[in-house]
Amino acid sequence: MHQDCERILLTQEMIARRVAEVGKAVDAHYAGKTPLIIGILKGSIIFFSDFIRLLTCPVELDFMAVSSYGSGSVSSGNLRIKKDIDRDVAGRDVIIVEDIIDSGFTLANLKALLSERGAKSVAVVTLLNKIGRREYEIEPDYNCFNIENEFVVGYGLDYDQKYRNLPYIGILKRSVYEK
Repeated sequence: MHQDCERILLTQEMIARRVAEVGKAVDAHYAGKTPLIIGILKGSIIFFSDFIRLLTCPVELDFMAVSSYGSGSVSSGNLRIKKDIDRDVAGRDVIIVEDIIDSGFTLANLKALLSERGAKSVAVVTLLNKIGRREYEIEPDYNCFNIENEFVVGYGLDYDQKYRNLPYIGILKRSVYEK
């Protein structure tokens, strides 16, 4: 797997340090509250696990599986909910934990959906933010890293369900996904 990466963009140490900073900020903001934290499967799972362990406020957890990519590398523009949350969000402070914001399509639609369901507030915490790719008006409330338009894998992010277990975030070689 390592040989398929052109280079390491973010080391394990860089990620841990920044996730701790963001976790501390979120924890301070939600002091005295019990937010519902929704992890977006599968890409956010490693970030989600590291992030929630940093919080000292009481939290409730849930997960959604959504897709706009299928097995390709470009968004299809169609949001499919494969697994919905089990909890009611009405009147709740909700935090969506996402691995990466690319076009913004998925998160813009998720925020709107959760607001329609009556969430008191909906915040977005993301590991990576590809600002240059934004097609929908959405910005994370908490962001670990802004990155350029590179195809990245590792720390939960995949290409065709591979590379999620890399401990760093690497730039995937074009020869791997342009076959």
